[in-house]
Amino acid sequence: MKKYTNTGSKDTRSGFGAGMTELGQKNENVVALCADLIGSLKFDDFKKNHPERFFQIGIAEANMIGIAAGLTIGGKIPFTGTFANFSTGRVYDQIRQSVAYSDKNVKICASHAGLTLGEDGATHQILEDIGLMKMLPGMTVINTCDYNQTKAATLALADHHGPAYLRFGRPVVPNFMPADEPFVIGKAIMLNEGTDVTIIATGHLVWEALVAAEALEAKGISAEVINIHTIKPLDEEAILKSVKKTGCVVTAEEHNIIGGLGESVSRTLVANHLVPQEFVAVNDSFGESGTPDQLMEKYGLNSAAIVEKAEKVIKRK
Repeated sequence: MKKYTNTGSKDTRSGFGAGMTELGQKNENVVALCADLIGSLKFDDFKKNHPERFFQIGIAEANMIGIAAGLTIGGKIPFTGTFANFSTGRVYDQIRQSVAYSDKNVKICASHAGLTLGEDGATHQILEDIGLMKMLPGMTVINTCDYNQTKAATLALADHHGPAYLRFGRPVVPNFMPADEPFVIGKAIMLNEGTDVTIIATGHLVWEALVAAEALEAKGISAEVINIHTIKPLDEEAILKSVKKTGCVVTAEEHNIIGGLGESVSRTLVANHLVPQEFVAVNDSFGESGTPDQLMEKYGLNSAAIVEKAEKVIKRK
């Protein structure tokens, strides 16, 4: 059994910044575009070291997407950066027409996703962005769990051709994935092997899934934990292999229950191997202002909720 431990908490957006710093040094085709949020997206080092490849667009996100699409025609690899709400909902038409439909090699990088944006409140806490982006044909959708994985995903996207959405967050969270863990787009990572229930988690809920697995183990329940960092394309092979062994599944995500990881898993199960499923997600509502911890507890996005759903789904087998 592979054990993962917190080596020191960090914010995932800093992992993106570290990845961009490294890409700036190793790939001269990588360019960065920002919508007036250099500090929030951790673009500081990239701008300082490569000013000729950094474009400050200002509060004009739709324009930023259009410029990024144009830059790909000359062989550049543009990484756009702003809050998740402004990276998707505000510019959906431009992404659909200029990036996805045109199959442009644009990397849409989104910080401050989900409830853990916290005190900024419901208008900024987008909970439907995964659904919006995964519905676009040809769009790769990645939702990373910690600093190391966000850095690895950023580096991997530079070598991946095609439109992609990379989702990460603002708060400091446990950093537990090894720095040398291979990041393969579309391939899930087995974190904990088990036999009684499969827990499939993404983003900030991956660590909570590991905590839940320990709590379940203390109750005599063996939980298998899978880190789904790539929601599209989904690693159906890994999911089906696990549920055929355990016979039930819990999905956990910091997203609306409609349109997220859970629905993608359900579609896979219905088409291939139907087993009971329970969902840990926001139940079709907007967020509200509060600290990240307060919101995650109120909306049931924590290890306790995963344990509760695991015990419930096992009874349905």
